[in-house]
Amino acid sequence: MRYPAILLLCVFALSSCTTPAKPSTPEIVSVYSTSAAQPWLTELYDCAAQQTNVVLSRMDDSTSAEIVLRIGEPEHLSTPAYQIATEEILIVTHRQSPIQNLNLEGVRALFMGLGDPSVQVWIYASEEDVFRVFDHFVMEGISVTSSARVAVNPQQMSDTLVNESNAVGILPRHWKVGDVRDVFSVATVPVLAITKTEAQGVVKELLACLQK
Repeated sequence: MRYPAILLLCVFALSSCTTPAKPSTPEIVSVYSTSAAQPWLTELYDCAAQQTNVVLSRMDDSTSAEIVLRIGEPEHLSTPAYQIATEEILIVTHRQSPIQNLNLEGVRALFMGLGDPSVQVWIYASEEDVFRVFDHFVMEGISVTSSARVAVNPQQMSDTLVNESNAVGILPRHWKVGDVRDVFSVATVPVLAITKTEAQGVVKELLACLQK
């Protein structure tokens, strides 16, 4: 009758001495996104959630990030870039705007300040990727009217176009919502994920997920 008691004692001793498994340290991937590329930043977070022990760290400086998301090619590109999607850049107005469909010359004249004086032109800061696409395909280096107002990001641009019937501005198609209409298609450009070096390991897996 002693054997069961001895057996239980041995089992208890073994279980009490077992060291619990320590969770592995998460791998941190730093990422930067322009304001126009925010929809793909959301997708990147979804991709990271599918990985084991991967944490994204949002950076304010693109030069310190392992992955940089942007719309269109930068002027000087010296590191690997991976196309993860395409985005169409549009000229957009409120539904009640007197502006109808425009051609290239009409858009250029409008943003030069030569159009209907009752129309308020909205642009972005010159360093923003979406403005650079607009400048390259429409203005071709010609200055925009000094009366143009500057939106800090596509969200503000979208809100303005929805709420102000005399406003006309530039929007990526992913940001076009509400009671607005597009009157000109500027261009369809690649959405890029730019890395410091050739993508390897978890970074490569995240980019592959974005490209699906």
